[in-house]
Amino acid sequence: MQKIVNVLAVASAVVSVAVVGTGAYVYVNKDAIVDDVKSKVQDAVLGSLGGLGGGVPSVGADSLPLGSNDLSPTAPQKSAPEGPKSPAVGMGIPN
Repeated sequence: MQKIVNVLAVASAVVSVAVVGTGAYVYVNKDAIVDDVKSKVQDAVLGSLGGLGGGVPSVGADSLPLGSNDLSPTAPQKSAPEGPKSPAVGMGIPN
């Protein structure tokens, strides 16, 4: 039983050292990590805008998609239901 407790204690110590070591590494290198992430985000954003210079694309073939084709229905829509047939009654209230 003592051997099992010792193995669990060693495993717990290894996990604790790994967590503390990772936290210390991130704390010491936080500026480099933030700068690396910023540069990757900037490259991704500027690269997606098109053009060789990474600038805003010109109007024309390079223009950004509007996304309006994503909103168009694929099947024809049904017409709105018709109201009452009597012109003297609107919404159930007599005129």
